Amino acid sequence: MKITREIKTAILVIASILLFIWGYSFLKGKDLFTDYRTFYVQYDNVEGLAASAPVTINGLVVGKVTTISIDNTTGKLIVELQIKSDFPVSKSSLVAIYEPGLIGGKQIQIIPNYTDKVLAKSGDTLQGSVKKGLTDLVGEKLTPLQDKVEKTVVSADSLLTSLNKVLDAKTKENLKSSIAHLNQTMAQFSDASKSVNTILDGNKEKIAVTMTNLNKVSSDFSKISDSLSKANISRTVKNLGETLAKVDKIMDGVQSGKGTLGKMMTDEALYNNLDKTSKELELLLQDLRLNPTRYVNVSLFGKKNKPYIAPVNDTISKAKN
Repeated sequence: MKITREIKTAILVIASILLFIWGYSFLKGKDLFTDYRTFYVQYDNVEGLAASAPVTINGLVVGKVTTISIDNTTGKLIVELQIKSDFPVSKSSLVAIYEPGLIGGKQIQIIPNYTDKVLAKSGDTLQGSVKKGLTDLVGEKLTPLQDKVEKTVVSADSLLTSLNKVLDAKTKENLKSSIAHLNQTMAQFSDASKSVNTILDGNKEKIAVTMTNLNKVSSDFSKISDSLSKANISRTVKNLGETLAKVDKIMDGVQSGKGTLGKMMTDEALYNNLDKTSKELELLLQDLRLNPTRYVNVSLFGKKNKPYIAPVNDTISKAKN
């Protein structure tokens, strides 16, 4: 059978129309040969979400945004999603607008609710939300930082103004003079350090000998400390404590009048008798010195003894009277 020219032309026209329809659908993001599920989400603000934006589940792209329209009655934005995955999406799943990065635009993220077993059907409206993107988070962090920076700048400006008022011509001259004196002091310190280095260089041997002697002294002191540590100091201290306790006991006895020493210190009559006896002994010795013949009389020719004459300072007789 011979195909006429008219049939060829008709086939070509029909093929062109079908190709045009497929291309138009492809450009709109629809594939005529793929089975899709369509969901709708309402938002108050889509945050710059554009059509053909990808739709992801756990980071995997499962579809895209087909259209974004506005409801003339409520003013809400209705986003149409085209899902080509067979992943089960429950009716209580959350559809969030998020920002994957600083460069990329807004995208749609489906957050499934695995506890809900009621699955959404094509054409259902899901619950929407908006997640803060990285730009919003950075803005929130930068806002208080900006306030602090502004306050710091104002404080720095006030400080510089005050500093300019303080640094008048006289103060500047004083600062220059102080810096010059400081440079002079540093130069003198450098000269002094050079002199010290010279002295140290000239006395290295003496310093070495001194350090050797110091090491020897420290070694001897270490030996002495070792000897002291080995000595039975605790026993000595214990004996000293016992001796002091005995001395305290003796002193308590003396103060209470016990023993000969205690009686001598506490008996007033004994003290008076001893004092009186010492005075009489003193007078007796004085009389023996002045009149030795009264006590020792040696006579070869029978000479009579001289009568007794009481001394002038006879305190004994006065005491008797």
